[in-house]
Amino acid sequence: MYRQILVPVQTASEVEPMLRFASMLLDADGEIRVLHVIPTTTLPEVTREWRASVNIVVPAHETGAALDVRVDPEVRAATDVPGEILESAESHNVDAILLSLGGDRRSSRFFVGHTATGILQHSRADVLVLNRLALAAPKLPRILVSTFRDQPAPKPMLLAEELAVRNPPAPVITLTLGSRGRPNEEPSDDLEETSTRGVRIVHRHWLFSEATLGRRRRLPEILLQAAQRERYGLLLVGEEEQGGSALLTRRFLEELFRAAPCPVLAFRD
Repeated sequence: MYRQILVPVQTASEVEPMLRFASMLLDADGEIRVLHVIPTTTLPEVTREWRASVNIVVPAHETGAALDVRVDPEVRAATDVPGEILESAESHNVDAILLSLGGDRRSSRFFVGHTATGILQHSRADVLVLNRLALAAPKLPRILVSTFRDQPAPKPMLLAEELAVRNPPAPVITLTLGSRGRPNEEPSDDLEETSTRGVRIVHRHWLFSEATLGRRRRLPEILLQAAQRERYGLLLVGEEEQGGSALLTRRFLEELFRAAPCPVLAFRD
């Protein structure tokens, strides 16, 4: 699906799971660029961190060899980490940036300092943001594609199908979340089809009151309710407008990733 993917990493423990996920989206002749940005330009700290970066570079090469994919690690030093990631993406003309949104679920300051929203807002390449559970999942039983439109956009569906092909026999289940026209209105009948690549695709509709859909703080809860009814899986949330404004805001991502008991992938093309 992608010829070249940029994977920014902060710690050595991220390298192997991030590369494994990236490899599922990589073309046969593609390349993964691993980028570690040292968040300082003060000489003593840079020197110390540069020596420690071998713990990222070596696992990147080893994982690439194990996966049989081309991996090119790079280490940079900059105080503007999002800017450095974007500059690397531009200079190497990558097709996608894959990064994780981390944090401690026990902390009241869960995602303070993360760079994902800056990348989402300014990158010209596709951006994919994973939570920790997505990196830890050994197998994806199903791919759930959520949308507040009549149907998901083509690019998220293409992404979901690619992941399903790499995780057989995982189906793709679309979750169309709409508003009720009548108080007791039930969801419309499910539709099922098989893609040209042999992936089973099931279309489901879930209806909520307009008042509920209009409360942006409840949107993560609504998405997770729909995912729970499908027994969870990888929840793919694409960029789209809901209530007249962009869905993938920093607040939305933090609330969704904090509450999600399942793997989550936020996607913006």
